[in-house]
Amino acid sequence: MSLPNYTRALTVAASPEEVFSALTEGFEHWWTKPSGPISEVGDLAKFTFPPGRSYWTFEAVAMEPSRRVELVCVDALHLHEGQPAEIELEWLKTRLVWQIEAVGRGSGIRFEHRGLRPDLLCYEVCEAGWDMFFVSSLKAFLNTGTGHPHRAPDAEPA
Repeated sequence: MSLPNYTRALTVAASPEEVFSALTEGFEHWWTKPSGPISEVGDLAKFTFPPGRSYWTFEAVAMEPSRRVELVCVDALHLHEGQPAEIELEWLKTRLVWQIEAVGRGSGIRFEHRGLRPDLLCYEVCEAGWDMFFVSSLKAFLNTGTGHPHRAPDAEPA
């Protein structure tokens, strides 16, 4: 039996169009600033977490406006103090899948990080990170216009 992937679902006050925009062109408002937007299949973006050297590069593999965004990790370097070196590449080939549906005047969002399972060394760290960025920050951004993205210690707010 395979272990479950990290999965969360939430409901927000934003429209499906606004959710889709946050998941393609608005990452810096709730997660971290990427190297560029992800607006169509084939787009690549590198997500860094200064001041450290950790990064993940994703390619858009599925885009259905206002319904679905799917990214695959094509390059990774996860450095985390106190964790073994084996975590560095654990996200490689994993997929971030967001499914969006209209719910009343807002939207339901189901997020699955396919390949992020409890048997990975980084699972607890990554679960806490996704809970902070997806469950808390993205929800706040979509409900209030203000998220809580990662920022370098000396960075100005976006």
